[in-house]
Amino acid sequence: MNLNYKVPAQTRIGHVHLKVSDLKRSLDFYCDLLGFELVTRYGDQAAFISAGGYHHHIGLNTWNSLGAPPAPKTSPGLFHTAILYPSRKDLAEILKRLLETNYPLTGASDHGVSEALYLDDPDENGMELYWDRPDDQWPRKSDGSIEMFTKPLDLTDVLRELSR
Repeated sequence: MNLNYKVPAQTRIGHVHLKVSDLKRSLDFYCDLLGFELVTRYGDQAAFISAGGYHHHIGLNTWNSLGAPPAPKTSPGLFHTAILYPSRKDLAEILKRLLETNYPLTGASDHGVSEALYLDDPDENGMELYWDRPDDQWPRKSDGSIEMFTKPLDLTDVLRELSR
């Protein structure tokens, strides 16, 4: 086995597929609140949704989880799904939408390389909604490596993007 193998730089995470307990409730969250588009549905058990016409970014199914409680936070599994927005203004738009609907945030952080909003979906799957700063603005250490951190995000400043 070649231990020096590296995944090609163009590799991307294609989609996430989540087990949910109530398909309609999940579609209300992902499509009606977050704005994803329904691509296809398999009866009342599964649906695939996307942004911009892609075949699917998120799969949702109740095959083994219909009516089930959320997975325990202290067990192994997915920590969160991260949704990358193209600009800070786009992040401000979804922040405004979340605030207008009183959808609870679980956190908001400036990571130096990105700014992120954190929340849980209706099944308590963690979500990160974020945008990346241009890489020439990423904080760097003296050796050139990236210096990420977690500081509180100024939500008022993010919302100012909507008036610029």
